[in-house]
Amino acid sequence: MLTPESQTLFTGISQLVTPPAGLQRGAAMNDLTHIRNAALLVQGGRVAWMGEARHAPQVADQRDLGGVAVVPALTDPHTHAVWAGDRLHDFEARVQGVPYEQILAQGGGIRSTARATAAAREDDLVALAWPRLGALLHSGAATVEVKSGYGLTHEAELRMLRAIAVLARSVPGTLVPTLLLHVPPEKGRAEYLREVCESLIPQVARERLATAVDVFCEREAFNVDEARTLLGAAKAHGLGTKLHTDQFHAIGGTELACELGALSADHLEASGEAQIRALAASRTVATLLPGVTLHLGLGAAPARRLIEAGACVAVGTDLNPGSSPLFSMQFALALSVRLNGLTPAEALTACTVNAAAALGLRDRGALVPGARADFLALHSPDWRELPYALGATPIQAVYVAGQPINQEVSR
Repeated sequence: MLTPESQTLFTGISQLVTPPAGLQRGAAMNDLTHIRNAALLVQGGRVAWMGEARHAPQVADQRDLGGVAVVPALTDPHTHAVWAGDRLHDFEARVQGVPYEQILAQGGGIRSTARATAAAREDDLVALAWPRLGALLHSGAATVEVKSGYGLTHEAELRMLRAIAVLARSVPGTLVPTLLLHVPPEKGRAEYLREVCESLIPQVARERLATAVDVFCEREAFNVDEARTLLGAAKAHGLGTKLHTDQFHAIGGTELACELGALSADHLEASGEAQIRALAASRTVATLLPGVTLHLGLGAAPARRLIEAGACVAVGTDLNPGSSPLFSMQFALALSVRLNGLTPAEALTACTVNAAAALGLRDRGALVPGARADFLALHSPDWRELPYALGATPIQAVYVAGQPINQEVSR
């Protein structure tokens, strides 16, 4: 039975729009619940009731949202929000036509970010990441995955993960830490793999510094056999598994993700029919990153074909300094409609319940009884402003566990 002491009833909701709870795939991604003139009851940080306002239970604490639309808060399932240095020189060179290989040979690219990140202290990494996470939160993302991966050395990777842990204790919402194995060293590759499997992954698991291990499977990174070895070590230590795959070439990473039951396969710009079939036949979430398509000019991941095949599709920002300096989850949602061909309903599902599923979370992303009361109050009475708006936020307030987040998070 509900106790009145902890209840808050939110009224003045023109539309309450939500996907069903749980992973949604294929055509089901369009199946949203629309309730007009709605109310939402929150108890203990969770949804206790939702429905038409005229049927709402009577409680003492009521808050009128002013006749606006309400949707679940977003989840960003793929970010690299902790880094030091910048890639502004790379950006200027690239738009002038300088190939990435030349930028890398001149000391730029990911290696420059790795050098700056490895040289930074933990408190520096925290200070640099704080405003980035604030921007993501205020763009609607109440849950944000944050990867390591720019440290490259074990010590630097651990420092990044410890910085994420510090941030998780102070930032409203939920941060989900992931150990990213980004690129192998230029020399001593076999020894590196052994040390990661026998030392780094066990330590990360023992200290609970990450919930999953992600591997970049690409021609210039780890091959499929190496990725299998690394993810096998992750599973042996109770960690989830994820893959960066098919960003530039389809070399088997997506098929490996599906075979291993990985939480997600991310990027997929180079995926073809074989990869689409594998994802449709699995529970691995296909995570699309339209910020990369926009920033690098890559072809977009084949969202339409994935959905038509019956796959589960999610969307993230891929916030990072080199290929996606995208600080807004709402903008990623809007881009997925323009660049990946999602419908507004599919985009909302991709950025809520499916994005949460890509992180192994089943308790958020839908405004249904028992779910976390993370939600967005928009400026508009029509929820479609969320995928429509570009450049100005359609979000009036972000609520985490039924409470509006503190504006100071963006300091």
